[in-house]
Amino acid sequence: MILSQVFSPKAVNINLESTEKDEVLEELVEGFISAYPELTRSAVLNALVERESKLSTGIGNGIAVPHGVCQGFSGVRGFIGVSKEGLDFNSLDNAPVHVFFMIISSPDDCEYHLQVIKRLADILKEQEFINSVLQKTNNRDVYDVLVHYEEQVTASV
Repeated sequence: MILSQVFSPKAVNINLESTEKDEVLEELVEGFISAYPELTRSAVLNALVERESKLSTGIGNGIAVPHGVCQGFSGVRGFIGVSKEGLDFNSLDNAPVHVFFMIISSPDDCEYHLQVIKRLADILKEQEFINSVLQKTNNRDVYDVLVHYEEQVTASV
């Protein structure tokens, strides 16, 4: 299980309040730093902004996967943010984004970072996954949905 190790119930915000792309990145980083205080806010935010400057990580269907590489830790860490209202994130399909899967990795863990992105992509193919996430009312339930779908995807491989 990859995603269940990268994400955790403490690294979920089901009530994002931001209405702009820059604001939501900052809000995601604030939650991320609360969950993983060993990283610095500026380093994480700079990594995300640098990546977003190349191409939006709004992949479509209400989903964005902002990600980047940071010094100062080892491994890969994730944070999930949910915006019930949705917001413009310059998504590839121009639709509002409702669910954000933020991923930060160390420079030494780029291969694992790619494995995380691939596993997440496999789960995002499941039609009901995002609907299930949007219906949850607490952090633990969102995390449990992620774990459940990861188990389903790995069982079918």
